[in-house]
Amino acid sequence: MELIPAIDLRDGRCVRLVQGDFDQTTVYGDDPVMMAQRWQALGATRLHVVDLDGAKAGQPTQTATIAAIVKALSIPVQLGGGLRDAATVATAFELGVESVILGTAAVRDPELVAALVARYGAAITVGIDARNGVVATEGWLASSRHRAADLADQMARLGVARIIYTDISRDGTLSEPNYGQTAALVQPGGPAIIASGGIARIEHLQKLAEYGIAGAIIGTALYTGHIDLTAALAAINNGAASA
Repeated sequence: MELIPAIDLRDGRCVRLVQGDFDQTTVYGDDPVMMAQRWQALGATRLHVVDLDGAKAGQPTQTATIAAIVKALSIPVQLGGGLRDAATVATAFELGVESVILGTAAVRDPELVAALVARYGAAITVGIDARNGVVATEGWLASSRHRAADLADQMARLGVARIIYTDISRDGTLSEPNYGQTAALVQPGGPAIIASGGIARIEHLQKLAEYGIAGAIIGTALYTGHIDLTAALAAINNGAASA
C-alpha cells in the first residue's frame, strides 16, 4: 500500500481543514515547497496536493506554488482542486504534475471524464468525497444526489484506474477511517481505491491494507506527529514483505 503525504494549499500556505470546513483552518507551514521536500526526504513516493482556493473558486489559483513544488521534487505529484474542464486539466499537466484528480467534474460531466481518460489514461484520478455516503461537490460546499458507491461504479465503467475516497466527516478529525464504506468500493479488477480521512495511527494504515486498499493519503496526522512517516513506511513495507 502506498502512503501519500498531503499538502493542502490556501493563500500560499500549508493548511488542514476539519471536515472540509474553511472556517476551521490550521496553518502548518508558510513554505509548501520546503514541506514537500521534507516528505520526499522522509521516503514518500508520491505527493498529494490540493488547491483549496481553486476548489472553492472552481478553477486553479495556486499554479505558481504548484509548479514550484513539482520542480523541487523527483517524486510524482497528484493534484486536485478546481479542475473541472479540459483546459484546466491540460494546464495542470503543463505544470508538471503526474496525475490530476477530478471531483465535481466527475459528478457533473461524466462524458468529460470519459474523454479525459481516453486522452490521458491512468493519469486521470477521480476523487469521491462523501458525507454519510452522499457525494459532495464544489470543494465540499455542496451535496449532490449521488451515492458514493454508485459513482464509483460509473467511473469504473468509464475506465478510471484510481479513485480517492474521502469520508468528509472523518477528515482532519484524527478519529479513524471509515473502513466499511472505503472497503466496499474495492472490487476485483476495479479501480485502485485510495483512502483518505480520519487516519491517525499506523494501525489504521495496516487495517486499510488488509482490506485491499491500494493507498492512503495522510494529512493532519503527519503534521501533528500522530504518525511518523518513516515508521509508517517501514511498518507497511514489512507487512507487505511478510504477506
